[in-house]
Amino acid sequence: MNSSIIRFILGNVLKIEGLLLFLPAIVSGIYVENEGIYYVSIAAICIALGFFMTRKPPASQVFYLKEGCITTALSWILLSFFGCLPFYLSGEIPSFADALFETISGFTTTGASILSDVEALSHCALFWRSFTHWIGGMGVLVFLLAVIPLSGGSHINLMRAESPGPSVGKLVPKIRYTARILYIIYFAMTVLEIVLLLVGGMPFFDALTTSFGTAGTGGFGIKNDSFVSYSPYLQWVVTIFMILFGVNFNAYYIMLFGKLKKAFFEEIRAYFAIIGVSVCIIFFNILNTCSGIFEALTHASFQVSSIITTTGFSSVDFDLWPRTSHTILVLLMFIGACAGSTGGGIKVSRFIVLFKTIAKELHSYIHPKSIRKIKMDGKPIEHDVVRSTNVYFITFVVIFCISVFILSLDGKDLITNFTAVAATINNIGPGLQLVGPTQNFGHFSVLSKYVLMFDMMAGRLELFPLLILFHPAAWKDLFTKNFPQK
Repeated sequence: MNSSIIRFILGNVLKIEGLLLFLPAIVSGIYVENEGIYYVSIAAICIALGFFMTRKPPASQVFYLKEGCITTALSWILLSFFGCLPFYLSGEIPSFADALFETISGFTTTGASILSDVEALSHCALFWRSFTHWIGGMGVLVFLLAVIPLSGGSHINLMRAESPGPSVGKLVPKIRYTARILYIIYFAMTVLEIVLLLVGGMPFFDALTTSFGTAGTGGFGIKNDSFVSYSPYLQWVVTIFMILFGVNFNAYYIMLFGKLKKAFFEEIRAYFAIIGVSVCIIFFNILNTCSGIFEALTHASFQVSSIITTTGFSSVDFDLWPRTSHTILVLLMFIGACAGSTGGGIKVSRFIVLFKTIAKELHSYIHPKSIRKIKMDGKPIEHDVVRSTNVYFITFVVIFCISVFILSLDGKDLITNFTAVAATINNIGPGLQLVGPTQNFGHFSVLSKYVLMFDMMAGRLELFPLLILFHPAAWKDLFTKNFPQK
């Protein structure tokens, strides 16, 4: 294993995080807050460690998927550890486990919080919470590939390990330019949302942090009521952008060249169809509980968009809605957004592959001698993709069941435990009952919080990049070999 390239990339990740930590320090200076000193101190430590780890360039920059997965998992662990220190050292979140939970929830764009009074935080802490969403939404390693020249031709393995979805490809021949294109689109859409929120009268700080949370499909709010107190116009702007950030970013690249028809992949068509059907069902289900048709449509559209894109903002306490609406929202938690978006969940494309696999199996029972290929967008799906999709579903269910069992040791009800795990492993945020939109995760035991932290990280990294750290062979290769090996 090429351990030197892993060390080199981790060092660069720390340097990037150190530079990013200066932004909340600047915010603290603007609002004259003392907490900024902790962000500066941790930033200095990250940069110093980063320079120490990158002082010697790796002999070879070639690495394979194994190195990519290990590098990705360790990068996110390092990001979360150092990112939580300002919360902990400043005393704004006095428990280390809680500070780490909040930070992992931020970077993984989950939005689950242990805080009961968000508005008590300083402006720099609120900024950093929301900004972690924006960093984690597209991925820090994608950003690294965009700004740091790495050679070797195998760096698609980093993007594959970090980017959500069953498959990741290049938009242009060089992976560095692909990463740049993705971030340019990401940045432009974020700026556009900020402008539209400002037009609606939202204060600049609110618009900035809200756009970070929407772009990363994270959902950390700066108000205790999340989005309840904002106007219907602002709720509709966020609704639209939540949906847009849940779309595969490859589609936007194709649209830039005027190929609108080609941009609407089968997955994207299914994504919009699921949203439309879900909004209609919930709209009619909650119509009697709202003051009018427009209010019902606003809340139904906002919450469906928030849940399926795994953003987690709430415009209403949907825990009070009828059971049918609860069922739809829980199902949407698992479906998630499109592959190649900033959204979480299992992904629409995996469900398409799953249903087509079931249809193929049924067809083979009726016509045993027939040969039928599974296709998506008119192209055959490789057997490896189908196999990996099936393995992903099995692994997901195993992790889910184990997590729910461990949480049950706290003595809480099944709906709370089930939706808490669903909300974290799918990177959504709020669940139902004790983890509903007006509640938080602070009441769980330390053990349960670490389980949920694992779920958040595993869900964001598509399970296997994190699970590979628990394989003894990975550590054996890491410490005994120092050369690229398949």
